[in-house]
Amino acid sequence: MSDWDAEPEDEEAGAVMRTVARQLKLWREAAGLTQPEFGALIGYGEELVSSVERRRRIPRPEYLDAADEALGANGRISAMKADLEEVRYPKKVRDVKRLEAEAVVISSYNNSVVDGLLQTREYARAVIGSRRPPFTVEELERRVAARLARQEIISAKTAEPLFSFVLCESTLRRLIGGKMVMRGQLERLLEVAQLPNVDLQVLPLGSEENSGLSGLFRLLKLKDGTSVGLSEAPLVSRVFCNPKETIVLDMRYGIIRAQALTPRESLALIDKALGET
Repeated sequence: MSDWDAEPEDEEAGAVMRTVARQLKLWREAAGLTQPEFGALIGYGEELVSSVERRRRIPRPEYLDAADEALGANGRISAMKADLEEVRYPKKVRDVKRLEAEAVVISSYNNSVVDGLLQTREYARAVIGSRRPPFTVEELERRVAARLARQEIISAKTAEPLFSFVLCESTLRRLIGGKMVMRGQLERLLEVAQLPNVDLQVLPLGSEENSGLSGLFRLLKLKDGTSVGLSEAPLVSRVFCNPKETIVLDMRYGIIRAQALTPRESLALIDKALGET
């Protein structure tokens, strides 16, 4: 599957694709063009034109722009690019991104890898690429692009939401992707930690107390006052909305944060890890 292949089980993407495909077909037929003629006119093969109209492929922005110009749509076809941009990403990523957009506080503990919101492109590619069985090259790049798209929420311009990250020191020492990739990742952590709405802490390996041994999780406190917990394990992703469960995660995160180094001490440890990498 490439980054613009449609996922049959994705109902939301399917609804958008039905609308776009129907409009493209109507515009083509109104112009009196067959699929081969239309493909030749916009510089694409008949097979791709057919796949788009049958909703098997999500048309790229340049495809829509070419169709808009060739059919004289005056921007009405190109305007559909915004609708398609979101559905190119996996549904799970879109759902998490929406939750993050509604959050006023995002807390994250990870004892395996650096949180996805903090990953560099190279580090993300190495993490996602470590999967076995491996993804195809196209699917790998699709997932990397989706992860990076979520990072738009971390911005010095808005200073919201508030972010609290606690990373186990092991995430700083594990040379995912090799030394150069890891150096870039550590530099990224030092950079993001300077943002006014980001607290970054490290739970040292030498600590005798670690309440995060059960694994990574995230807790999002939303604008409406509710909380949502997220956790991932091999083949399983869970969302916690029950207050009894989110309260436990909130309590656990508070304890983990207290066990970790202060943000200032954590930056010193990250800088030290960078010097040793």
